[in-house]
Amino acid sequence: MRKTITVTLLILMVLVSLASISGAATAKEDPKAMAVTRENPIKINEQEKSVSFAGEVNGKYFLEPTRHAAVFKDGKNGEKSVFRAFADHKTFYESLIKLGLKPGNNMTMQNMETTFVQGDLLDVTVTWKGAKKEYRLDEVIKDSNGKPILIRFGGNLQNAIQYNTGCLICLDSCPVGITSNASYTMGAVEKRKEVAFTGNKEVLPPDGTLVVVKIKAKK
Repeated sequence: MRKTITVTLLILMVLVSLASISGAATAKEDPKAMAVTRENPIKINEQEKSVSFAGEVNGKYFLEPTRHAAVFKDGKNGEKSVFRAFADHKTFYESLIKLGLKPGNNMTMQNMETTFVQGDLLDVTVTWKGAKKEYRLDEVIKDSNGKPILIRFGGNLQNAIQYNTGCLICLDSCPVGITSNASYTMGAVEKRKEVAFTGNKEVLPPDGTLVVVKIKAKK
């Protein structure tokens, strides 16, 4: 009898432990559990030294190319990005500064087609409820040339405010976007057609799905 009770207790303890692990995994994957939502769209994690913002998949760019990875939904370019962001460009910039990240501020409207963005190199990942992991940006957005996406903290706060495009993450070096891709100069996508960027529909969830985009300094 005692052996039966002992075995039963051990089984219960194992089940509780497994449930706890499963719950922790779900919390990690669930954007709401990470305290980033459409209503509370941006969060600084001081311990991890990261900034996370809520976004939404724009399925249009599974099929059409774009030079925008993430843009604030109320900005002028709010419907031109793979991820429609709920955080605005000013708050995003200020959050990166709070982490101690250094902007390049080397891009201008005059040099944009011949200059690569500078500033701290960033690690950008994307996840969502039910995702298997945090995906690198170049796993969820395809570069037609197969080049790595190298996001740097360009800065550009004054231009971002002046032009109000809402650009958080651009896919070529940009004088307005807060961060952008140092692999290409401005005009590579739309003007010179050197490259095409599309959302990776084989990896990303359906149109309208809430995602969490996380940015931190690249090690």
